[in-house]
Amino acid sequence: MLGTCSERGSDAARRYHLIRGAIFGHVIGDALGVPVEFVPRQRLCLHPVGGMLDGGDRGYPAGTWSDDSSMTLCALESLTVCGGYDGADMMGRFVRWAREGYMTSTGRAFGIGRTTFSALCRFRRGGSSAGYGGSGERDNGNGSLMRILPVVLFNFFSKTAGSDEKKLEIVYQASQLTHAHPRTLAACGIYSFIASQLLCSAEMSSVRLGLERGEEFYQGHGEYRHFAGLFSRDFASLPVEAIKSGGYVVDTLEAAVWCLMNTSSYQDCVLKAVNLGGDTDTIAAVAGGLAGILYGEAALPEEWAAQLADSSRIDRLCKEAAEVWG
Repeated sequence: MLGTCSERGSDAARRYHLIRGAIFGHVIGDALGVPVEFVPRQRLCLHPVGGMLDGGDRGYPAGTWSDDSSMTLCALESLTVCGGYDGADMMGRFVRWAREGYMTSTGRAFGIGRTTFSALCRFRRGGSSAGYGGSGERDNGNGSLMRILPVVLFNFFSKTAGSDEKKLEIVYQASQLTHAHPRTLAACGIYSFIASQLLCSAEMSSVRLGLERGEEFYQGHGEYRHFAGLFSRDFASLPVEAIKSGGYVVDTLEAAVWCLMNTSSYQDCVLKAVNLGGDTDTIAAVAGGLAGILYGEAALPEEWAAQLADSSRIDRLCKEAAEVWG
């Protein structure tokens, strides 16, 4: 289900290239979307994004990445330093990001969502490392889906991750740090099925297989109906008008998967995601992580990777994870 494939990631060098493709794919997507976050789709139809841009409302230089990547990199570092999932350590790094600008591209955090901010405040007031995430209907934003990729990578590569059930529980626990509603947990779980299948076999057919395994697992789940459209066999053929691109976790997952299924290259996938408008950085980051796994590190445009802020640190984190997760 979520296990490893013996022929992939069997040594540190292979793990490094797979992890780097996924993480850089995610961060590039994020950076492409930052300058046009919340720009309406209609405007982007007239003036589509074709590469890294300067500016946006915040005026940051091209290659600036947002909270999506900061929290993803904090999670990646925590899983590496701790040799596995440690909720308190991961939350501590998220707090450093929010308070100190740790693991940011600009020296300060920006883009913190309401649900995430509330969870970090609860964590700082003390208690256990679990149960900080909001669990109300309005807490189904995409703030945990956008950073769950390192957990999926760890589960796939590490020999210490445990059974399939334990791996999925780690995904849930990592989400619950900030987002605990069952719908968001299911979205992260479905994403894990897709990403794990792509890690096992980097073919477009793996996307559909991942969805089928997710559908089978969540049959009878109380939140299943919210993902029925995604599980539909004709989902990929939906017109762009049917794809929403806001911050609701189901919309983000659907948009990312739709972009992946309707393109044939990494570049086209993330640009399609950005040009949907709305929550451009998160949708492109989620889509970009999956596309980075599907098409591989070599498919990432060198110009875009070179423009990323602090790319050497991102590369170092990928290399360290590959060395530890064996």
